[in-house]
Amino acid sequence: MEEPSEVAREVLAGIDIGGTKIAALLVLPDGDVVARGVVAAPSREGGPAMADAAAGLVRRLLAETGSTLLAAGVGAAGVVDQRSGVIRAASDTFVGWAGFALGPELERRLHAPTAVENDVNAFLLGEVAWGAAEAADVLGVMLGTGVGGAVLLDGELRSGPTGAAGEIGHTPGYSHHVCTCGQVGHLETLASGRSIEQRYLEATGFVRTTSQIADLARGGDSEALDVFRGAGRALGLACVVAAGILDLTAVVVGGGVTRSWDLLEPALLDTLRTDPPVSGAPLTVVRGTLGGDAVALGAAASARHRLLTAA
Repeated sequence: MEEPSEVAREVLAGIDIGGTKIAALLVLPDGDVVARGVVAAPSREGGPAMADAAAGLVRRLLAETGSTLLAAGVGAAGVVDQRSGVIRAASDTFVGWAGFALGPELERRLHAPTAVENDVNAFLLGEVAWGAAEAADVLGVMLGTGVGGAVLLDGELRSGPTGAAGEIGHTPGYSHHVCTCGQVGHLETLASGRSIEQRYLEATGFVRTTSQIADLARGGDSEALDVFRGAGRALGLACVVAAGILDLTAVVVGGGVTRSWDLLEPALLDTLRTDPPVSGAPLTVVRGTLGGDAVALGAAASARHRLLTAA
């Protein structure tokens, strides 16, 4: 996505709030990026500190570019109540995050309408608005430290009564391993970065990062190749299950593990051939194109939608 030659005066802010960093973009309504910045996330200091850091970053970018904020959107880690902007639940990485009214608190700090989404929902919205997802019915999967999911049906994000629709990472039946949530066999036990590292450690006794394991696999290391084959097959099966339940024909996959897409894709495609959806319709699974900007761009798309629906 190209930077515009002239900075527009009215922009949307897209904010990506994670456990270690907060990233923000200033975005034109057509998706062109005006400015970007990153600050450390004070995730151990409570919700107000996180809101202060996010708002401070946006205000700095606005001042640097001379732009005026139309609306802000946030993609936040945790289970989010989109209607109220409250974080319903979060991992223990975040202190004072569950129950925090992030949307209202950012609106007060930024003096602009603010939409809040779960970060994986925001990823999917970004890929739909400006990336690789073109269908009206599509599953989004993020492969990072864990595995997250989101689903778009008839062009609308499906949140569900608890805000957890699409969370495919914690569906069972893929392995005998214990998941980080304490249950057994979830997709996350094979397809996340953390699980790829753990499966390689179990096979070899060596501690390696996901990127190091990927390099070993590309060099022909059989244990590393097997770990990625297992991850790719599990991802493929999860996509087929979702396609069978929801009659989907498209999936977009993002997150840091997709830097090893060349290792995941062969087993994934083999699985789509051997275990296709019962509908007989081809299922297209693609890597997202927005990279590290996907969540922030999706948050900006959510802010744009809020403006349009409020008009």
